[in-house]
Amino acid sequence: MPEYEFDLAMPEDDDDEAFDGPDAYLEGDDNVLELEDEVHSQDPSGSIAEILRSLFDLQQLQPGNATERTISSGTNEGNSIYGDLVRLLQAGPSSGDQDEEDDHADDDDEYLTGSPWHRQWYPPHTEPQKTGVELLMGGEFGRVSDKLRSNKGSKNVSRLLLDRSRNPRGILSREELSSGLIPNSNGTAVASNGSNLYAGQFSKDSSFYYTCCQDFRLHVYDMTSPPAKYIKPWRNPQRRTTLPIDHDRDHESTLKVLKIIQGHPGRWTITDSHLSPDNERMIYSSISPTVYITNTLDPSTVQTPIHFADQGRRQSPSLWGIYDHESFGIWSCRFSADGNEVIAGGNGHIFVYDLLADRRTVKIKAHSDDVNSCCWADTASGNVLISASDDMFLKVWDRRSLGGSRKPSGVLVGHTEGITCVSAKGDGRYIISNGKDQALRLWDLRKMCGSDDFDSFARIDYRCRDYDYRYGHFPKPRRPAHPKDCSVMAYRGHAVLRTLIRCNFSPAETTGGQYIYSGSADGRIHIWSLDGRIVQVLDRSRTLPISYDPSGPEPEPLTASRATVCVRDVSWSSREPVLMSVGWESSRVGGSIVARHEWKGLSKMANSLEDFVEKRRIEISQRAMTRATGYRRVPGAFEEDDEDE
Repeated sequence: MPEYEFDLAMPEDDDDEAFDGPDAYLEGDDNVLELEDEVHSQDPSGSIAEILRSLFDLQQLQPGNATERTISSGTNEGNSIYGDLVRLLQAGPSSGDQDEEDDHADDDDEYLTGSPWHRQWYPPHTEPQKTGVELLMGGEFGRVSDKLRSNKGSKNVSRLLLDRSRNPRGILSREELSSGLIPNSNGTAVASNGSNLYAGQFSKDSSFYYTCCQDFRLHVYDMTSPPAKYIKPWRNPQRRTTLPIDHDRDHESTLKVLKIIQGHPGRWTITDSHLSPDNERMIYSSISPTVYITNTLDPSTVQTPIHFADQGRRQSPSLWGIYDHESFGIWSCRFSADGNEVIAGGNGHIFVYDLLADRRTVKIKAHSDDVNSCCWADTASGNVLISASDDMFLKVWDRRSLGGSRKPSGVLVGHTEGITCVSAKGDGRYIISNGKDQALRLWDLRKMCGSDDFDSFARIDYRCRDYDYRYGHFPKPRRPAHPKDCSVMAYRGHAVLRTLIRCNFSPAETTGGQYIYSGSADGRIHIWSLDGRIVQVLDRSRTLPISYDPSGPEPEPLTASRATVCVRDVSWSSREPVLMSVGWESSRVGGSIVARHEWKGLSKMANSLEDFVEKRRIEISQRAMTRATGYRRVPGAFEEDDEDE
């Protein structure tokens, strides 16, 4: 099969600049959020002003100080500097409404004066949206009968099990039992690492869970047995190891560790990883032109490189002081449905590598900025590719037409900032994406924008100038969405800051894919119903220590930690209502913690019976309101009387 290689007449990126924009090149940037939390918690007119005035007084008393010379030249200038500092530390929102057509200068002023990093310019939906309801009731996201039963309030797991025992021939699917069981606990720590974790995912059958660490280690944990009781390991502080690195010294876990893989050192961190369909192989990228394949469970330590660089190109020094074939990095990689091909993206390109033929078969100059994420559109064939970039756009590529056209089959337009993650439902139709514009969007590939139409507005940039998501600030956007928005739904409420936050569909085996979930830089895990509402928020700042039992009763609500936890990746088990999340701890604590979030019933939650009764009363009133507004009146829905017959 010939290799397809296209350059789409886009400006060439400088090799060194290709690395300006990724997750973690800001040393100590996690201190920014902590400082802002402390500043916002104080009274702007009280302690901040007193501290600043004291500092200015001290500087004026020091002989020869530059500040003394500046202030002595003019009292008004000194007062203006003092006032500017007070306004910067207050970081209060600007007053008055801004028109959507404000120029860049206004946006920059608001960015520099420091708006709250977690401010939501556009609030999330609190009521079901018509488009989302139609999707839920269309039959493509799980069984419609389960949703109708849940809407009427007649769904009861105990009753379902009892009815099954009376009718042994009846078939009761896992989705019917667990579609309404959403993990509701803030989690219990089950593992900790001394370095930041950038990925954490279940295997396809949820028999094991793996994490990828900034120190290039990959841990594989057994999920077929519950976590063990925590026993604090004893270490002799005077003991010196003869090994260059003590791999277990900064790692603790109550999960059974099946394998520890030492990855090949790359650039900064492992950015992405993926399992083959048979769960026997894993690929990982580390901002270099080479992706490595390793075995997951067998004891072999062999790792096979996959070279995406042009073969035979003259070596040149990269930004990191080492020599390689090309100074570009792969940010994302995915196995194909049959496990015989790998798609990868980075530095504006997407690639496809044929593992059987051992050669690269596709290279496309797809975007004008970094490709942060890529995936296959479906699990049946390997023809449709999706790429997501910092240039605001997702592009759809059909390999069957690459030989005759240099353009993508279509473009998904809607985000106004770069895209951190794209995830496919697997049916070749629906995908979701996380954007730095603080919106998670749902797309239908049948409604994508055509390439010719896209060319007419492709060069119009709606991004905020000088906005860097790594600093934790998001200035007021010029628009809530791109003027040519073709997304189906938008979900808000989370913070896509500091790093490339991931998002996913809930597992089809147990929920029908009717939920969407994402990590967040504010330390919370957000779970949305497909209809647009937030149905659950899990707070990682209230996660219990590793000494607690993850399946035990929840204690009384703990006081939330002041430290900001950044939840980068979350994974939902396909066998039970359990979430696993990886969160970056604050600089005061350091490293990352893996937390297990379970669904817990009334007997295990720290709520009284009165709280449960009140919650049920609110749910019943909400169901009555949604029925009155036509929630169930969609094509294909059954009437109540028909179902009862």
